[in-house]
Amino acid sequence: MQLEILKALNEERAARRAAIVVTNQETGAQRLVKGAEIVNDPLRDVLDKHLRSGKSGMVETPEGKVFLTVHVPAPRLVITGAVHISQALAPIGRLLGYDVTIVDPRTAFASIERFPDVKVIAEWPDVALPPLGIDRYTAFVALTHDPKIDDPGLALALKSDCFYIGALGSRKTHARRVERLKKERGFTDNDIGRIHAPIGLDIGAVTPAEIAVSIMGEITQCLRQEPS
Repeated sequence: MQLEILKALNEERAARRAAIVVTNQETGAQRLVKGAEIVNDPLRDVLDKHLRSGKSGMVETPEGKVFLTVHVPAPRLVITGAVHISQALAPIGRLLGYDVTIVDPRTAFASIERFPDVKVIAEWPDVALPPLGIDRYTAFVALTHDPKIDDPGLALALKSDCFYIGALGSRKTHARRVERLKKERGFTDNDIGRIHAPIGLDIGAVTPAEIAVSIMGEITQCLRQEPS
């Protein structure tokens, strides 16, 4: 790999931005395509497909046979609410390769004993979340039912480009949440439309574990599938 390409690739990886190295198998020529530049690339369709899957591989293209080396940041799952659903959701997220963080100012809930294998931050979201650097490869989930905890977290998530935002609650609960976010925080209907609520895939989930499965399924769908 050319030094220039390696340097540029390392810069993208350090900044948690996706990139693909395209290597022509006949000529050996290489080029780096940054995630933000894929939309303007001649191979954008195949590049986007591989970026969503996160898998490298050989493909036939108008440029000939090329090998795509895909570099995608490890996904992160940030959860506000150290609740029962979170206790099921956190290990599922870790199993799928997510770096999981639980945020909840209630120290009785946000403890290492209840979440032994994930990062737990016993702070209010407006304090805990900014240093985490929520980005394009972050899924944000609000699970407390407490506006004092969930709303600040949702506000920060909506101002970021995280790929998934979900919030627990019934349609009535979400309608009240929407009003608060619009009146108190100035978000538009278009902004709030990014929130998945009721959260999770509609699989008839009842127990905390089933709800966690439905949430992780919806997160996976948003990460891997092209928006319809």
